[in-house]
Amino acid sequence: MRRDRLTGHSQAEKPLTDKFLTGNLAALFTTALLAATVATAGVARADDAPADSKPYVVENGRVDHHVFNGYRRYGDNCLRCHGPDGAGSSYAPALVDSLKHMTKEQFENTVINGRQDVNTANQNVMPPFGLNPDVVENLDDIYGYLKARSDGVLGRGRPKKIGDDDDN
Repeated sequence: MRRDRLTGHSQAEKPLTDKFLTGNLAALFTTALLAATVATAGVARADDAPADSKPYVVENGRVDHHVFNGYRRYGDNCLRCHGPDGAGSSYAPALVDSLKHMTKEQFENTVINGRQDVNTANQNVMPPFGLNPDVVENLDDIYGYLKARSDGVLGRGRPKKIGDDDDN
C-alpha cells in the first residue's frame, strides 16, 4: 500500500483536514487572488476621490469613461439576466432597486461569489463571476454605472460620453 511521504498515512488513512486542504487549495488561492485584484482595481480612482464622492461622474446626462465602460461591461455580462439598464427581468431582480440598500462591498461579494437563495418558495441562483476577468477587472465601472442608475442621475439607454457632440 502506498503511503504519503510527508505524513506516512495511506490514502485511506489520510486525515480529513489534509483531504480538505488538498481539495480546496486551488479554490482558496483563487479567492485570495480575486480579493487582491478587486481591492487594487480602483485604487487610482479611490485615492483621488473625496470620502463622500459618488462612484460615478454624470454631467448634464453625459458620463465619464468609467461609467460608459461600466455600461458596456454590464451589457456584455449582466444584461441577459438582469435586463436592460439594470431594470430587472422575470429571471433576475432589478439591480437599480437592489443598490438602493446594498453596499458596494455587498455588491462585489455577490458578483464575485454568486448567491443562492433556494427554499420551497424560491430558487434564485446567481452564478459567481469571480473567475471572469472581464467582470472582476471592471467591477468598479460596472458598480458606478449601476449606482448612477440607482441614484436616478442616469436614465435608461446608451449614455452619451462627456465631450461627445450630439451627433454621436
